[in-house]
Amino acid sequence: MATEKIDVEARLREALRAVAPGTALRDGLERILRGRTGGLIVLGQDRLVDTLATGGFNVGVEFTSTRLRELSKMDGALILDRDATRIVRAAVQLVPDPSIPTDETGTRHRTADRVARQTGFPVISVSKSMNIIALYVHGRRYVLENSAAILSRADQALATLERYRSRLDAVSGTLSALEVEDLVTVRDVVAVGQRLEMVRRIAREVESYLVELGTDGRLLALQLEELVAGVEADRALILRDYLPPATKRARRIETSMAELDALTAADLLDPISMARAFGFSGSTDVLDQSVSPHGFRLLARVPRLPEVVVERLVEHFGTLDKLLAAGIDDLRAVEGVGDTRARSVRDGLSRLAESSILERYV
Repeated sequence: MATEKIDVEARLREALRAVAPGTALRDGLERILRGRTGGLIVLGQDRLVDTLATGGFNVGVEFTSTRLRELSKMDGALILDRDATRIVRAAVQLVPDPSIPTDETGTRHRTADRVARQTGFPVISVSKSMNIIALYVHGRRYVLENSAAILSRADQALATLERYRSRLDAVSGTLSALEVEDLVTVRDVVAVGQRLEMVRRIAREVESYLVELGTDGRLLALQLEELVAGVEADRALILRDYLPPATKRARRIETSMAELDALTAADLLDPISMARAFGFSGSTDVLDQSVSPHGFRLLARVPRLPEVVVERLVEHFGTLDKLLAAGIDDLRAVEGVGDTRARSVRDGLSRLAESSILERYV
């Protein structure tokens, strides 16, 4: 069931991208809407679609918004290819299976819903009476809105995202200072994890608006990119730092990521549920349990340090406190860490530790 839901969401997003402002298809739909003629358009053609289509005639011409507008003046539906680059047929009558359930009432909308369900292709219905453009994808009905309304909601979501990102930076800084002092508890890790997930979920909502906005959302896309920079990397790093070392650590990280994705909004606010997703026990006293990071987060902030060297350093020292206590000779003993790199790691970790403590107490 979950797999099917994800598939439908992906197909809906793909269809929304095809009809977003700035595309030739959206321009054609707007022309139909302004002309108040209505229209029914299937975005895809195969044998099944051909069996549902009767009458009309083959067109087989390159798609343009003006051709879509002119051909929609005739009675019947239009069939485009999957990429909306060609108009395949025009003025056809669509006869889907009448036994397919639908909640729609108007003839055009009922046909659009049933054809979308039966063929798997997106179907667009332009209503002359209601003055709307409705998109049907696998049983989902989505009414396209004008850019101004979507931009208003997207701006609100971005403002919320900015506040949550600010809070994430604050709790991440606190965690870094606690790591340096070796005073981290599960509660501290969970606090960062909660903020990371909240930022990611708000960002996904903004991304859905950007799909609908098309070219109208370019500035918002730049803002979103800046706000979520490094979030996915930090999510992976904190899991690598606090999941118990194991032979198949990568597999355990993937499992934890999947569990975090599956958390409901209520679970996300429950520290125990979050702790469980991070691989800790679900007992009530687990939040006050002391934990030590491996050092992935701090090492990732050392400039020009290859991933393979980070892995070797963590494997060699095991915990961050041992890494911070290591001298130049200790670091040089790790494979791939020469004298220059050892000094770079030593100086980098020292600066990061000092700045983390200063940010917390000053």
